[in-house]
Amino acid sequence: MSDTLVFLDRATTDRGDVDFSGIESLGRLVSHATSTREETRVRLGDADIVLTNKAIVGAEEMDAAPNLKLIQVVATGVNNIDLEAARARGLAVCNVSGYSTEAVAQHVFASLLNLVSNVHRFAAEPEKWAQSPIFTRLDYPVGELAGKTLGIVGLGSIGKAVARIGAAFGMKVVAFGREGSGSSGEIPRLAPDEFFAQADAVTLHCPLTTETKHFINASTLAKMKPSAFLINTGRGDLVNESDLVAALHDGTIRGAAVDVLTPEPPSADHPFLAAVSGGLENLFITPHTAWSALEARQRLLDGIVANVEAFRRCERLNRVD
Repeated sequence: MSDTLVFLDRATTDRGDVDFSGIESLGRLVSHATSTREETRVRLGDADIVLTNKAIVGAEEMDAAPNLKLIQVVATGVNNIDLEAARARGLAVCNVSGYSTEAVAQHVFASLLNLVSNVHRFAAEPEKWAQSPIFTRLDYPVGELAGKTLGIVGLGSIGKAVARIGAAFGMKVVAFGREGSGSSGEIPRLAPDEFFAQADAVTLHCPLTTETKHFINASTLAKMKPSAFLINTGRGDLVNESDLVAALHDGTIRGAAVDVLTPEPPSADHPFLAAVSGGLENLFITPHTAWSALEARQRLLDGIVANVEAFRRCERLNRVD
């Protein structure tokens, strides 16, 4: 097969530590570190298959690629693709699902453990260690996860992995139950008010839809315990970011860890960045790295190979359109 594959933003996935030989075996691979929309329209001219993690592929980009037949998203989310335009042009769109489940679940607890034990704050102040006559410092509160209630919004593969780890820490695990949702299964689903009132930590693993946009806002935050934490490794727009900053400032909740922002990359005056720069200490930010473990990125590339091979066999593997 002599297809030309164009990877629009390889730098989002590859730091020189993953094996691309499987993708290279699919045809002629042309890689670009990143691509603007204008660059994309030029670079897709000869593409049969486009690979994109974040680069936008809309109607104009599709029309600039007369040979294009498959849009392969190098991620799970496909919000950077105009699916309606792809459908109208008969183009296949695939993602890769499930590759980052363990990595994201791990990141949730890395973030939660930092919040509950303040490891990151103690570790950032080595110059103060010698100032303590007993070395041990009690400047920041340290708590335990055991016995606390972990509230999960979205019980997909990642939510279930998070539940498994939470149980191993000795946490009571509950799930957010929307109106009409069943309560069967090992993890009890609680009505919204009860869910927010009981949870000592709320972690978001639901898809971003019109119904879930700004799901976390001043109203829902007000229902949480003052000692509670919020973790968001889903999508930035699940949270009203200004409302969260206000809640952290006034002690409505104890702390939050976020791996996703709106937009990405954020502007210098983004509410989270401005708050942290202004001294807000109970907000922990990571730059969308929850998914990026080496093993997860390799599974992602292997999933792309499987998708393309299935597409060539006229099979629908990870097809979203």
